[in-house]
Amino acid sequence: MTTPGRQSRDFPFAPPGELDMEPDFARLRQEEPISRVRLPYGGEAWLVTRYQDVKTVLGDPRFSRAATQHAGAPRIQPDPAGEGVLMSLDPPDHTRLRKTVAGVFTKRRVEELRPAVQRTAEELLEAMQASGAPADLVASYALPLPVTVICDLLGVPGDDRDRLRSWSDALLSTTACAPAESAAAAQDMADYFAALVSRRRRRPTDDLLGALVRTWDRAQGRLRDEELVLLTRDLLIAGHETTASQIANCTWLLLRHPRLMHRLRTDPSVTAPAVEELLRFVPLGSGGFRARVATEPVELCGVRIRAGETVFAPTVAANRDPDVFADPGRLDVDRSPNPHLAFGHGVHHCLGAQLARLELQVALGVLLRRLPRLRPAVDEKEIAWKTGMQIRGPKALPVTW
Repeated sequence: MTTPGRQSRDFPFAPPGELDMEPDFARLRQEEPISRVRLPYGGEAWLVTRYQDVKTVLGDPRFSRAATQHAGAPRIQPDPAGEGVLMSLDPPDHTRLRKTVAGVFTKRRVEELRPAVQRTAEELLEAMQASGAPADLVASYALPLPVTVICDLLGVPGDDRDRLRSWSDALLSTTACAPAESAAAAQDMADYFAALVSRRRRRPTDDLLGALVRTWDRAQGRLRDEELVLLTRDLLIAGHETTASQIANCTWLLLRHPRLMHRLRTDPSVTAPAVEELLRFVPLGSGGFRARVATEPVELCGVRIRAGETVFAPTVAANRDPDVFADPGRLDVDRSPNPHLAFGHGVHHCLGAQLARLELQVALGVLLRRLPRLRPAVDEKEIAWKTGMQIRGPKALPVTW
């Protein structure tokens, strides 16, 4: 049995800047594939960095998500429940709740949304072009596209979207907002969706929220109203925040790889595999929320994990494992197979993975077709990046064409 190093490291690791990968992941994967880390809240935990070990932690039922909600569990956020209701449950509760919305996000159902997503992308870029260059791609395109899609899907009024965005930012904060500010945003958002649910009961609608209310009411006693409110909140946050950041991140990377950008523009068939490679390559976050608690003793990497101990399994580290991905630090859109874990693994695999894929494919495809001379409007050193958030990405991305 191997013995991990005695040194505990602070986690999440400080990102090196822009979209560079934290070097600690590669070093630990090679030298200390399971190590001890200190979290901002709750003390110490284990960290695994190899692909197969990450999959094991995320997929093995002996590792619990629900147990991470204990007030004393190691975590990156002040609130144990800050990662969403679905991510806070284990089967059978997780299964019961997830199946109420899973049908909306199947590959077939999501593909039916492609014309509407395409239309929204075209309209946003038309407005951006009409306003003239330079433009902030984040504010004009990367953010409003997924916000419009998920809000239209849920049935959220257009006038409310700015404040929902503000609340979402506070909920995804690690250090950017004070704990009291995040807690207030969580309560405001819950109150908002509770009122929206009540309105749907008085006046039924055909949108996703209306369908969820009908499902809830038919399942009397099995589904609680507070679960409906939290699930709706989580769908709104997850349905736009990560995708918006990824649209901006992927565009920024393509601007730095003009040959690849030209290839995508001239051969649209490359778009889908390119999106998969970009999802693998981009370290969207530290992976700090990929935590599980062992419910019984488990041997992992030659170390005995005791029941009750927390293990962090960051997918960003797994996606750069050279034992799975040849030359993992190279952006290779011809990579095949590409079994990345950008959407997680196991029963908590991202519910909206197919929608995110579709939005990225459409967003990049329409952008490169309509703006063939797209280029940065400022030096890359002038681009400000998000800090103190779970998700990485540029705050603004000034472009011209």
